[in-house]
Amino acid sequence: MHPSIFLSHGSPMLPLVRAPASEFLAGLGAQVTARHGAPKAILVASAHWETTLPVVNAVAVNETIHDFHGFPRPLYALRYPAPGAPKLAERVSDLLCAAGLESRIDRSRGLDHGAWCPLILAWPQHDIPVLQLSIQSALGPAHHAQLGEALRPLREEGVLVIGSGSWTHDLRRFRGQAMDTPETPDVTAFSDWMDLAIREGRRCDLLTYRHQAPFAAEQHPTEEHLLPLYVALGAGGATMQAERLHSSSTYGMLRMDAYAFH
Repeated sequence: MHPSIFLSHGSPMLPLVRAPASEFLAGLGAQVTARHGAPKAILVASAHWETTLPVVNAVAVNETIHDFHGFPRPLYALRYPAPGAPKLAERVSDLLCAAGLESRIDRSRGLDHGAWCPLILAWPQHDIPVLQLSIQSALGPAHHAQLGEALRPLREEGVLVIGSGSWTHDLRRFRGQAMDTPETPDVTAFSDWMDLAIREGRRCDLLTYRHQAPFAAEQHPTEEHLLPLYVALGAGGATMQAERLHSSSTYGMLRMDAYAFH
C-alpha cells in the first residue's frame, strides 16, 4: 500500500533549476516504485486550486496550466500531458459523499503548477493517470484532514495521494534573494516545531498549529499552502506514522520539506 505524501512544490522554476529539492523530486518516482510499486494513479491536492467545496477533475488528458506570470520563456514551454482518470474521479466523489462531504466534478480543468511541477520531475514520462483535488482555504486544517481520511481507501487501491503545497510560504519577504540564501531563524523555528509535532504524533497540536507553532502566521500569512499537508496526514494511517523524506530551503524563506504518512 502506498503512503500518502506531502510535497513542497516551491517556485514554478523548480523543474528548470538544480537545487536539493529538485534533485529529491527527480528521484522520488523511482523511490516510490522501489518501495511500494508503481502507482496505478496519482491524486494531487494542490494549493493552487481553491474552491468553496471539494472539486475533482475528470478529463481524458490533462492540460498543463501555466498559472503564473513573469517567468522565463522556457518555463512556459513545459508540458505535462498526463492522462486523466474520469472513473477514479467518480470514486473520489463517492468517497467524499460517504463521508458527508459535498463535492462536484470538473470535466475540463487540467493540472496547475502545484501538481505538474513536482510530477514532471518525479514521473517525467507522464504515463501515470493524474487527477487533481481542490482545497477550501476558508475551512482550515481539520476540514482537510477529514478530506484525507475520506480518501484513505484509495491507498489500498494503488492510488498515490499527494498534498502539494509549501512547508513555509511568506512570499512578502521575497526580494530577489539567491536560491541558496540561508534561511532565517523564524523559518527554522517554525519548521522544527512542525517536524517534532509530526514525529511525536501530536495531531491536535498540528490541527491548531496557528495558535501554537512559533511564527506560524509569519510563515503562512494565508493557509492555502499548508492545507495540503493535512490532506496527506488524513489519508495516512490512523496511527500517524510519519517519515520525513526531504528537508531543504530556497530563497531563505521557502522550506521544501516533504513527508510520507504510512
